[in-house]
Amino acid sequence: MTFTSRPTDRSARRALRREVPSTAAILADEQDFTAMRRYRTFPFDDHSSYLRQMETLLRTLTSQGVVTTVGLFDPAAYEKYCAHLALDPDRPDSRSRYTAEAARTGTTLLYEGGPLSRLLPLLVEEADRRAHWDHASALLARAGTCEECGEDLSRTAFTRATHAVRRLLTSLGEGTHHLVCSLATGEPPLLAVLHTTARDDAPLQLAEHETLVFCTVLAAGLALRTPGGIVSRTTTGPTGRTTTDEAARDTVRGWSLRDSWLRPLSAAEVFTAYCTDADTGEPIPPEPGVDYASGLPLTPPPDPHDHH
Repeated sequence: MTFTSRPTDRSARRALRREVPSTAAILADEQDFTAMRRYRTFPFDDHSSYLRQMETLLRTLTSQGVVTTVGLFDPAAYEKYCAHLALDPDRPDSRSRYTAEAARTGTTLLYEGGPLSRLLPLLVEEADRRAHWDHASALLARAGTCEECGEDLSRTAFTRATHAVRRLLTSLGEGTHHLVCSLATGEPPLLAVLHTTARDDAPLQLAEHETLVFCTVLAAGLALRTPGGIVSRTTTGPTGRTTTDEAARDTVRGWSLRDSWLRPLSAAEVFTAYCTDADTGEPIPPEPGVDYASGLPLTPPPDPHDHH
């Protein structure tokens, strides 16, 4: 006769706990932390101590095999959430409900046991990227359809934007490229960033989500003819390849959005844009090791809907 041992209730619960994921919403900066201190039931009075305690908790959960994701706790959004649902914001269970909602609708990253000081900047960056993507998507949706042919103008603009990005990166050639697309849609401006390294002997590698956000922001500018542009900063060594043992130089170029396409800026315009304080309008010294060059001409694709 064979006997099969059955797990105890405690071991069964422990095994089940590993199959129930956890979520933490973190007050990433001092200002947000201070905003939460007005609630009597919020148990912390020091941000650094709060982050240490949170990291210890996350490490403990991970060591127990619990899959844990981390999001951002936004005090202003929390206050609105509680008001909308008629919840008392000065209760731990209200904070827990908001955390679950923030995880469902907001940006989260998987916690894998590392220090929060390394994870939080990535989380903030990803949350900013998503916010800009959502804003750009909403703007792009306003493009509507062509009254004459019924074509979706947002789709046309996105196709045009992806073509522009490909042409731009091809024209820049080898090097490590840092691209910033900005649209003057209010304060702060709508931004998207794209990083890549190009080599003649390897295919171009682009981060999918980063590229999607960048093209969406650019498409919104093209579709709505919003003032804006792109600046590129390319780092190369003397041979045209990014290196660690050769003196590297940066080349900055720029394009403005005009007539639903990218028009190159002159070297003088690029220099002025980079060497002027945005707040005061006063000139600032140019960076050493940086060349300010004109934008490269980019041939637009054939447009079968010139009447747009």
